[in-house]
Formats: sequence, structure tokens, C-alpha cells
Amino acid sequence: MHDPARLRPYNRVVGLQPLSRDTPFEIERRQIEGWRRMTPAAKLRLVLGMSASVRRLALAGVRRRYPDAGPREQELRLAKVLFGDELARRAYPELDALDRQ
Repeated sequence: MHDPARLRPYNRVVGLQPLSRDTPFEIERRQIEGWRRMTPAAKLRLVLGMSASVRRLALAGVRRRYPDAGPREQELRLAKVLFGDELARRAYPELDALDRQ
């Protein structure tokens, strides 16, 4: 018979090792408990919101580094930031021409 604890590793008790060095353990424990109480839909909304925020911040960084770039160039350069150079070049071969400019 299967051990139910092995089937649900995400329900383990929060360990004594903190996830963040700048957050007190008790606050971190409360945060994790709050996440555990969230519905799957609420967790999804949270993750999607954070992903959108990261994308906006990365795009702002691209715009700052390349202020004269048009929208397409910005998207191509963002792809390099988000996916790495190799994958971005495979997905967007026009990056080679962009870098030769």
C-alpha cells in the first residue's frame, strides 16, 4: 500500500530552513500556510499575475537598454531575456540579422 505522505510532498510541514534570508521564520510560515489555504484558482491567478509582472519588468529593462528600438525589436530582445539566447534564436531566426546591425 502507498504511503499518503509520499503522494503529497507539497503538504509537508514547513522545515526549519528558511526559504528567504530576509524574512523572519514566523512570517514565512504564515505565508506558506496562506498559500496552502488558497484554492487552485486563486494560486493560478497569483502565479499568472507574477508572471505578467516579471514580463513587464523585463520589457522595461529592454526598453531602457534599447531606447530607439521599435516594438518588434523590443519583443525579439525580450525573447532573449526570457528564453535565453539559443532558444530565442531558434524561435526567432531574425535575431541573427538584428545583432549584425
